[in-house]
Amino acid sequence: MKIAVFGGSFNPVHIGHAMLADTIIKELGYDKVLFVPAYMPPHKTIANRDSAEDRLKMIELFCQTEGNGHFEAEPCEIERGGVSYTCDTLAYLTEKYKDKLEGKLSFIMGDEVAADFKKWKNPDKIAELADFIITHRYPDVAALESSLFDNIPKGEYQRDFKVRFNIETFGYPCTYLEKPLLPVSSTEVRTRVAENLSYRYLVPKVVYDYIEEKGLYK
Repeated sequence: MKIAVFGGSFNPVHIGHAMLADTIIKELGYDKVLFVPAYMPPHKTIANRDSAEDRLKMIELFCQTEGNGHFEAEPCEIERGGVSYTCDTLAYLTEKYKDKLEGKLSFIMGDEVAADFKKWKNPDKIAELADFIITHRYPDVAALESSLFDNIPKGEYQRDFKVRFNIETFGYPCTYLEKPLLPVSSTEVRTRVAENLSYRYLVPKVVYDYIEEKGLYK
C-alpha cells in the first residue's frame, strides 16, 4: 500500500486540503492519504488550541464521507499531546503500517514550508523515513512579487511566504506538484465565519454542518 502523510492544523479542514489529497490519490497513484492534525506544531501557533478535539472530529467526518475509502484520520499527534515533531510521527506511522506499507511513507508539504525544511528537527531522519511530495501553494511568481499577494490569506505560518522554493537546492529527492491547487486557507474560513460571511463552499458539507452545529469560530 502506498501511503501519503498529510499533516497540519486543519483548523478547519477545507476544500484545498481535499483537492490536494484527491490529486495525490488520482494523479500520483497512492492508496491512502493519512490526515494527521497536529496538537501543537513547532512552527506556528494554532488559533483556539483547545479545539484539538473539534479539529480531529471534522477530519474524521470528512474522511468517513469523502475519498471513497482513500482518506483516513490519524489521531496520533493529538493523542500524544505536546509539540508535534514530524520525525516522531513518521517513525510511529512506519511502525504502525510496516506490514502494509509499500516502500516508504510519503510526506506532503507546501513549497513555502519546504523552503525552510533544513531548519526542522532531524531533517535527515525525516528523509530516511519518508519520500517527499511538495505542492506549489500560490499561482505564480508575478503574484509573489505583487502587492496583491499581501491580501491572500496565508494561514498561521509566521514566515515570509515570498520565499521561493528551489528544487535544485532542496537537497532531497521529491515529487513536485508545480500546478497550484485552490488558494484557500483555514484562516480565511475562520475569518468569514467570525464575520458572518458566506463560507459554505470553502469546506466539505459535513465540516460546514459541524461548524454550524457547534458554533465554532464565532
